[in-house]
Amino acid sequence: MTQATHFTGHQLRSRVLPSGELEISLATVETPPPAVDEVVVRIEATPINPSDIGLLFGAADISTAKASGTADKPVVTAQIPAAAMQSMAGRLDQSLTVGNEGAGVVVAAGSSPAAQALLGKTVAMIGGAMYAQYRSMKVDQCLLLPDGTAAAEGAPCFVNLLPALGMVETMRRDGHTALIHTAAASNLGQMLNRICIQDGIQLVNIVRKPEQAALLKSIGAHYVCDTSSPTFMEDLTNALVATGATVAFDATGGGKLAGQILSCMEAALGRTATEYSRYGTHVHKQVYIYGGLNTGPTEINRNFGFAWGVGGWLLFPYLQKIGPEATLRLRQRVAAELKTTFVSHYSKEISLVEALQPAHIAVYGQRATGTKYLINPSKS
Repeated sequence: MTQATHFTGHQLRSRVLPSGELEISLATVETPPPAVDEVVVRIEATPINPSDIGLLFGAADISTAKASGTADKPVVTAQIPAAAMQSMAGRLDQSLTVGNEGAGVVVAAGSSPAAQALLGKTVAMIGGAMYAQYRSMKVDQCLLLPDGTAAAEGAPCFVNLLPALGMVETMRRDGHTALIHTAAASNLGQMLNRICIQDGIQLVNIVRKPEQAALLKSIGAHYVCDTSSPTFMEDLTNALVATGATVAFDATGGGKLAGQILSCMEAALGRTATEYSRYGTHVHKQVYIYGGLNTGPTEINRNFGFAWGVGGWLLFPYLQKIGPEATLRLRQRVAAELKTTFVSHYSKEISLVEALQPAHIAVYGQRATGTKYLINPSKS
């Protein structure tokens, strides 16, 4: 394959203006030739994840989004509430790249054997700046996809697929035998269900709408608790008695849900306790917060004794903790099961230009179940 020396393409940028506006635009950038241990990837698929939306829009009110610019170089502006500008001070007037993960075809490679082996192959990547037509990557940040795997199938490997496996790995290493997941009808949540069904792990799913509960049950979920139900706390406690789950992964973050989960864990354990303790049950109960769908404060009503913990959980610090051998095993499983356990679904595929159209922003910006978009930067 003849390699071009330079690649020029569009890249999506997000900037907070001193005027109190957010500006999203497309910049024309040049990707230089790859270094010895690098490759250049033509990106063909990159998901719009909640973590991407957080950087893309910051604290802006997306209902105020307005379009300007030209047909091939659109610009979107949106108002940032005055009270939220202080939280945006750290990124004021900085043109930030967006997009955590993606997949595409390697179109140029450095001289190292590992880089040359990827030339012409389809790879998944993590490393930011994926809302672009080309991206230089270190070889060790690429995951070679099996032959016949489309970029769209491998694009969510790192933000959705590896976290789902990482949660199961965390459960096992921490000594728990079952787990709880919130915002469970999400793409990640559906994958976690398939993993747990395949691995024989009992999973308690927490959703906020009856239609989300119905969706999960249709794919084989056994325990689904709806926070909108008047019997939610009783339903969750019963599910925890049945499964013995004592670890939860919470995508919500703010609000009362983390505390409610701990309360129900304590109530479930109390049903089988053989003696009373004023310090509560001795079994450790843990909630890991890995998302921020609710940006308010986390509210804890301490009615669950002293054997408990609430902490943050992020994939890459966790992978560093478990080491390269365990990480490689997880990555290999993701690649091997992309068309089965880890199959992903998107409501729409759009181009970089379409990603800046207010009509599309109004849909994917909701972060609602069933509205997950995929950007194909190579789409005209």
